[in-house]
Parts: sequence; C-alpha cells; structure tokens
Amino acid sequence: MRIEIVDLPGLRKHRENGLDLRKTVLVGLDLTDPDDDSLLKTSLDGALLLGCTLRPETQRRAHAAGALLFPAVPGLPYEVYRSRLYTPAELFEGFDATQPETYALTPDARIYQHTQEQGHPPDPLHALAERLHDHGISEALDDVLTGMPIAVMGGHALTRDSEGYRGAVELGVQLGQAGFTVLTGGGPGAMEAVPLGVRLADKSGVDDALAVLASAPRFGSGRSVDPAEIGRWLAAGLAVDLPTGEQPRTIGLPTWFYGHEPPNPFCELHAKYFENSVREEGLLTVATGGIIYTPGSAGTVQEVFQDYTQNHYGSVGPAAPMVFLGERFWTEEVPAAPLVRELAKGRPAERWILVTDDAAEAVAFLATYASVE
Repeated sequence: MRIEIVDLPGLRKHRENGLDLRKTVLVGLDLTDPDDDSLLKTSLDGALLLGCTLRPETQRRAHAAGALLFPAVPGLPYEVYRSRLYTPAELFEGFDATQPETYALTPDARIYQHTQEQGHPPDPLHALAERLHDHGISEALDDVLTGMPIAVMGGHALTRDSEGYRGAVELGVQLGQAGFTVLTGGGPGAMEAVPLGVRLADKSGVDDALAVLASAPRFGSGRSVDPAEIGRWLAAGLAVDLPTGEQPRTIGLPTWFYGHEPPNPFCELHAKYFENSVREEGLLTVATGGIIYTPGSAGTVQEVFQDYTQNHYGSVGPAAPMVFLGERFWTEEVPAAPLVRELAKGRPAERWILVTDDAAEAVAFLATYASVE
C-alpha cells in the first residue's frame, strides 16, 4: 500500500521517522528550496511524484533511481492532482451576492466553461488530466467517509417553494437527528433540500430557511447557463444561517458533465467529478448504509437499477436497503419498485426493499439495517 504525502510538514515528519520514499506518492509539492530538496536524498525506487516541482539535478536523479514523475499541466482552471474534497467556499470563491452575475467568475463556473471549450470527448491531454483529478477526488472521498453513509436520490427540478422540497427538507431533518452521514448528487432540488434539513437539526428552523429561499425558488431552466439567475439562487442559499460541525454530515457528489446545474451551498463538502459515470457508480458504491429514492426522472430511475444490480450480485458487499419514498409514484407513475421486488425474490436483497410514504418509517428502516450490519 502506497503512502500518500500531500504537504511539506507531512514529508518532513515521514523523513524524521527514518522512512525512505520508496513506493510513496508525493502530491503537488514545491521541493526546490535546499532544505526541502534534501528530503529527497534517500531511496526513491518506485516513488510517484505528481505535479511536484524539483531542481533539475534532483529530477534527473529521481528518474535514474526509478521514480515516476508526472508533471503539472499548465493552463488549467483546476488542480489535476487534487487530494481533498471541495468546500462550497472554494467552488464559489469570488462570488458577490450583491452582484449575482459574478457567479460566472467562480472556479465552479470557469471549470465548466473550460470543459465546454474542450468538447466531448476532450483531447488526450485534457482527458488524462480529468481522469487524474477524478481519481484524486475518489480517494479523498474514501478518506472522509466513516461508518455507513446513506444516500438520498431525487430530481433536480424541485423548486424551493414546492411541497416536495419541504418534504425533502423534513426528511433531511429526520436523517440528521438519527445521526446519519448523508450523501446526495450535490445539485439543486431534492439534492440540496435534504442536506439543508440535515444541517437544520430540527423542524423549528424549516419555515425560516424556506422563507429566505423563497426569493430565488429555482436555479434556472434547460441546459443553458444564466450566471445572474444562478447567482440569485446561490445568494439566497448562502443567506441561510446553518451550523457546521467538526465532522461533515452532508457530502454532495455533483459533476461538471451537468455543469449547468450548480452545486448546492448546503452540502458541507463536494466530491465534484468530471466523468458522470464514475460519479454515479461511486455514489451508489459508497452509500453502504442504503439509499432513499425520492420521486425523480430518468437519472433517478437509472440509479435505481444500477443500485439494484450491485445488490443483486453482491458486487460491492452485502445488499443494502433500497427505500422508495412515495408509494404511488414508485408503484404506479414510474413502477420501478415492483420490478425491483420481482428481481429480488429469494435473494438477500429482498429483505431490504421498502416502499413507503412515511419518512419516519424510512429512517427507522435504515437504522435497523445499520444495527444489524
């Protein structure tokens, strides 16, 4: 197992402990200072240096010693060798709530614009850079997650002034009170309503939060990006006063593939990806405590069957709960639940399928699974 070192204090401690750098991974370090350069005067066989800056003579020695050096890629609006998740403050840096159009200046908007300029698929250089970034995000997500996180899936189209949005917020309150770490797709609609509820902690704050959000009930429409419209939506979200604990309870997994949908400001951290397929499969895989499906469209239905496939074959561990919240929707309007139940007959997954209209029952079902597993 390789040891990953992402800052100079960590490298110094590693060397002070008498350890060499064989099969270590150094990420984004500037090692041109003589004192820092001296830290590399040890065995480097099999070391992996990602985006590090070295003195020319040290670079030659590292190559000769069998190290692999991946250079920094210039001119990109993102860190290729990223080793941590994004905070909303990072994604929205430079945004001025009094000037909503400044959303266009944020790293989130600029990175999306960059992907649009590259086309799909991007050329090999940018494709490789994006894959390396996404690999780092997946590793950072694994480092943050503990216990048995649960995920809530649902559509982006819920407006903040709708009853469905309120219901998703209240579901989040109950999940937060039950102590779950909650993952969502990280975008608008149900994906932001649930994290909002988790962080509100109790229902007493729901009305006040929704009153603040009422000034900007939707982020936009279609696949076009109107920075001012998104900025107004974002400004209203940032105006909600929310507590932040020592450990993140809400993590979003958005994607620049759907970059016209901005990440929401309520998730404490975002694992934002370029490749949507990696993001979707990853979200289903790390939600080891189960998944609640609220009404959604094609993307949510796709996730239902991706999730069930994992449960059917046990490809990523024991079958985890699948909770269909909204009985009429999931049995009549979009009858995915009956098909999943039919496929699960006689299998371990059958026990962990629930169709209900009761959020409290859904939360209790997940809690039961956590206590059993």
